[in-house]
Parts: sequence; structure tokens; C-alpha cells
Amino acid sequence: MAPTENKALVQNIMEARSRRDHAPFLAAMADDFVWRIIGSTAWSGEYVGKADVRERLLRPLHGQFTAPSSITASRILADGDHVVVECRGDATTISGERYANTYCFVIRIAEGQLRELTEYMDTALVERVLKPPPPRQ
Repeated sequence: MAPTENKALVQNIMEARSRRDHAPFLAAMADDFVWRIIGSTAWSGEYVGKADVRERLLRPLHGQFTAPSSITASRILADGDHVVVECRGDATTISGERYANTYCFVIRIAEGQLRELTEYMDTALVERVLKPPPPRQ
């Protein structure tokens, strides 16, 4: 796909995420999708495969929120098979704390599917507000 098509795919996903709709993002993930979270938090590391991302990352993360989180893009740039998104999330934890993180996602797309996502974020906020995920088995 051309950079403009990759950017359009990510724009559609981000527009849905701003409405708290996760379905287009989940549908665009390849089965071998890899999500990397940079840093040294309990959440940092690699989640390999769509099933692993859903079970080890998204399920425990979303389980901490009172409602689906929103993520709103402020800038989307495309170059070749990569799309970079600056965005801001918003959610409330079940303990009543606001979780409004700032992100930069570097996404690699191939054949119309999300293949890799590298996430940069406010790791201090993660450690202050979120509970760690369950231990890896």
C-alpha cells in the first residue's frame, strides 16, 4: 500500500478510537502483530501475536477502566510502510483516577494490516495510576 493509503487506514482507526470504538483497530491487526511498549514499567516489553496482545495487554488494561478508553490523534505522519501517530488517551480507572496519557505510536503496515506498533508514553503516569498486569505464564 502507498503511504497515503496507510495513513488513511490509521486515520480511520484513530477516528474510531476517539469515539471509544476499538473494533477497527482490532480488525486491522495481523495475526502475527507485535506491540512493543518502550520503558521499564511492568507493562513494558513485547506482546507477540494478536491473541497475546488481546489477552496479556488489552484485557488486563481495559479491565482497569470504568469504560472503554478514548485515544485522540493530534498528528499523523506517513512514510513508506510506517505511520507515526501523536495522540492523547483518556480513561477513568475503577479506583476513580483519571488516566490521560500522551502517546507516540510508530506503526508498520504491510498488505493493509497492522504488523507492528511501538508505543512511547508517560511511563511515570503508568506506574502511578495503573496496577501491574498479571505475571507472564
